[in-house]
Amino acid sequence: MNSNQKEDNLSNSEQDQMIDAGEEMTVTLDLTDGTSVTCAIVTILAVKEQDYIVLLPLDENGRNDDGEVWFYRYRENEADPNEEPELEYIDDDEEYEIVADAFDEYLDSVEFDEVMGEE
Repeated sequence: MNSNQKEDNLSNSEQDQMIDAGEEMTVTLDLTDGTSVTCAIVTILAVKEQDYIVLLPLDENGRNDDGEVWFYRYRENEADPNEEPELEYIDDDEEYEIVADAFDEYLDSVEFDEVMGEE
């Protein structure tokens, strides 16, 4: 995976809600500089018939203090479900903005669901 991925940001409370959800799944990305980063999987979004994965990079303590998230194109091999999914760097600014907007809508819907659940 490319370490130059653009990033979006989550607030600390949004991060805590996702990390504390108890359903945290992680993936380890091998970056172009030879390092590896463990990321929590926030969600997978379907946008214009393409899936995108939203990752929250974690430090060695399993935290993310700056709220950055990374977006990648996401593809599963339907012919072989045991094969690891493929993550692909988004290098098109317009495509990235569409995914970022979809993620913002996702966050809004999660917040709305939480508010409705409290009533």
